[in-house]
Amino acid sequence: MAISSGGDIALTNVDLRLLQVQAQQQGELIHRTTEFGTEVNLPRRFGEAGDLIIQLRDGLTLSIRSGQLWQPFILEQQHDETFPVIAKFYLSGSSRVKTPQVPEIIPDYAELAGYNYIYHLPNMTEYEEWQSNSYIQVVYIEAKWDYFRTFSTCDRSLPNPLDNLMRDSERFHKSLGKMTPTMMQILQHIIHCPYQGMTQQIYLESKALELLGLQFAHLESDSAVPREFSLKADDLERVQYAKDILIQRSNNPPSLVELSRLVELNDRKLKQGFRQLFDTTVFGYLRDYRMKQAQHLLYQSQMTVAQVANKVGYSNPEAFSTAFKRKIGVSPKAYQLGKRG
Repeated sequence: MAISSGGDIALTNVDLRLLQVQAQQQGELIHRTTEFGTEVNLPRRFGEAGDLIIQLRDGLTLSIRSGQLWQPFILEQQHDETFPVIAKFYLSGSSRVKTPQVPEIIPDYAELAGYNYIYHLPNMTEYEEWQSNSYIQVVYIEAKWDYFRTFSTCDRSLPNPLDNLMRDSERFHKSLGKMTPTMMQILQHIIHCPYQGMTQQIYLESKALELLGLQFAHLESDSAVPREFSLKADDLERVQYAKDILIQRSNNPPSLVELSRLVELNDRKLKQGFRQLFDTTVFGYLRDYRMKQAQHLLYQSQMTVAQVANKVGYSNPEAFSTAFKRKIGVSPKAYQLGKRG
């Protein structure tokens, strides 16, 4: 076990397993099989928290993480090549995930209460920081690749949404935004499952599949690009040029009309090109770029939040703080203090 410079507990998976064995030997209830599944708890020195793990059919697993930590907790996890696809639903609590030296994945991002995610992160190291200031309740659905073959009626082994996410890399982490009321209702049905035995298994598998289906439907609708609007290579080069101009002039960006004129591309094609290449709007791209620059400055420099806001093109620090919190999940000051802790 290690203590980070900010006083947080930092463990590897191996460390945690050893501490759980020691706690079990000292009389703590760490592993317990119940009618609902297997409970795996943290040693009490870290908090009153643990996972309920329910094994369903064909490599599908449902887990419910819940509890309260006594202090922030960092877990270093080594993912191997058999890492599954994971759907993740935050009912309460939040975590911060760091994936250094993994080019395909944002190196530092937050996962927030009320949001849902899907990811596949094999062959890499991940650092997950859990906070102690709120109750944690997260539902996970884990599916091995072979599980999806049971649905295939052709040679394809992956649903289209997953296949699209893995088009350029085997790794992906995708935020699917706020959970819908339907998702929230299904999650409550899972947590308060009224059945036992085989009926419970059938019921929970149906609910897990319903959640996966909603995520896949969201991915398909989010990524749909009408074929007639696909741009030619020359137009896409002009979109790339527009992106470069936005970065160079991020403190005082041109209007959409001026940007279209500079790259000699009409605004309709320009907007479509940003959707096609970067999966966002023109000024959504600019906002995301500014937020990344702000994260870097808050981490690397001694600048105040107001100075950082001005540096990345916000004349109003309050507007910057609102935009930063909406994108990153915490205020700039909290982010800065967390980095320096």
